Amino acid sequence: MPLTDVQAAILELIAERIGAEGVPPSQTEIARAFGFKSVRAAQYHLEALEAAGAIERLPGKARGLRVLRAPSRAQAALPLPSPLDEDALRLPVLGRVAAGRPIGAGNEGLDAEGEGTVVLDRHLFHPLPDYLLRVQGDSMRDEAILDGDLIGVRRAADARHGQVVIARLDGEITVKRLHCGGDGLRLMPRNPGHAPIDVAEDQDFAIEGLFCGLLRPSR
Repeated sequence: MPLTDVQAAILELIAERIGAEGVPPSQTEIARAFGFKSVRAAQYHLEALEAAGAIERLPGKARGLRVLRAPSRAQAALPLPSPLDEDALRLPVLGRVAAGRPIGAGNEGLDAEGEGTVVLDRHLFHPLPDYLLRVQGDSMRDEAILDGDLIGVRRAADARHGQVVIARLDGEITVKRLHCGGDGLRLMPRNPGHAPIDVAEDQDFAIEGLFCGLLRPSR
């Protein structure tokens, strides 16, 4: 049974987390990583993966998942809706965002290499994004945000502790999980191979937007 792009991405996240940490992500972590409105959506996709023979769910065990099929990066692309479809959403791809150290910024703080406009089904995202950015780097891999992905960004100037944000630091843009503590702000990667970024009081820092889902091109 073929997998959807979302199911393939979830399978890849499960396999990567087991390989890196020895345990799979929880349903809550899966829902958060993919911008699902509820944990039930993550459960639905896990049931579909099990029905497809991609995973085995072990009864009576917390996070009891076993990968039976190696994740494939060659999943077919999602069918694009017609621009005239009432559910169609036109989003500009404004450039690149670093999932690692911040990358150099271009026009309006974003890389100037815009890629045009993509027409998508608006139901792919929640909340609806204002634009897309292409990810460069692997520091957010355990959030299922991989190099080359297109992430949806909702413009916002504020964020809560724990949210995945697109942040501007000294004129450069990066995507990280925001940590708000008594010792100040930190931009946290989701890959143990990358160090957190501490935001100093004298640095120019701003929240540019909130992560609200992603698209993964065929590999």
